[in-house]
Amino acid sequence: MMSAPCTIESKEQIQAIAPIIKECGVRILRGGAFKPRTSPYSFQGMGEEGLKVLRDAADRNGLLVVSEIMNQTQIPMFLEYVDLLQVGARNMQNFDLLKELSKVRKPVLLKRGPASTIEEWLLSAEYLMTGGNHNVILCERGIRTFENYTRNTLDISAIPVVKKLSHLPIMADPSHGTGRRDKVSPMARAAVAAGADGLLIEVHHAPETALCDGAQSLYPDQFRELMAQLKIIAPAVERWIV
Repeated sequence: MMSAPCTIESKEQIQAIAPIIKECGVRILRGGAFKPRTSPYSFQGMGEEGLKVLRDAADRNGLLVVSEIMNQTQIPMFLEYVDLLQVGARNMQNFDLLKELSKVRKPVLLKRGPASTIEEWLLSAEYLMTGGNHNVILCERGIRTFENYTRNTLDISAIPVVKKLSHLPIMADPSHGTGRRDKVSPMARAAVAAGADGLLIEVHHAPETALCDGAQSLYPDQFRELMAQLKIIAPAVERWIV
């Protein structure tokens, strides 16, 4: 499973990206409509209008939609537009949100918190499943360490650990995991080789002007090249780009 994520900045941006990722074999379009940002002065997303833009672009290209939900009051709105709901790293232990999402019958993509252990992460997944929602997908997106060269430290070892401890599928997000465009492809290749079931990759048609996460977003040609490489690597570890 592949998801090509980006922050929704405009209708034109999403319409430009959707057909590119479709031609590369990607099945899911991810877009951030509500963006939790460290600074209150940073771009916060387009809100519900962004979800509408995302849904329209996905429908035009035969793609599924995933977007990050902020709190339980947004659940009815999200159910109208998305096929998968993402719980972001900051909300991994927002137990009120997890309990409400456990009642939803749509898949939930659960990102690992920046300072969370694997055990804490898996227990958050249990909150979702104990309410009856067994369609949970884990996502390793990097943890905070003393290293500051990269945005986070992508914990590749978490992939085989989760494979041993849990039956849940696990994805990796090398874009947020490194925060550096030139490190995304190497870590994506490593994640697939380690057994990841899917990837989240930031793609932007003009990352130098992006309002959010431009430094970690691949250009379309870079994404096409990465996809070609992954189609060679994946079969070697019994993974398939579908």
